Amino acid sequence: MKQIIALLATVFLFSAATDLQKGTASYYGKSMNGRRTSSGKILQNDSLYAAHKTLPFGSIVRVVNLKNDSIVLVKIIDRMPQKSSRIIDLTQAAAKQLNFINAGLTTVTLEVIE
Repeated sequence: MKQIIALLATVFLFSAATDLQKGTASYYGKSMNGRRTSSGKILQNDSLYAAHKTLPFGSIVRVVNLKNDSIVLVKIIDRMPQKSSRIIDLTQAAAKQLNFINAGLTTVTLEVIE
């Protein structure tokens, strides 16, 4: 039984580490700066933070802008509405690193790093 549990845990960890999510990213507006997030942290638009529907708070996520191959690492500190069509909401600092401030939205992949 222990071997089966260990095997399932290994398979789960491997698949979780290699699963990519693909979808649309947006970023927080200036009016959100300084507000308390779902995790209790204060949103700072000059930090590399993000909101996601289900990932645990504190998760580090690698975000790749598929339109220009820019990459940023962000920490999940907030929740998005379950009905949102977007997969991640980033701070302005993260959106700048991904080079989509002017566009407002972009297509990205997400990979959980830790």
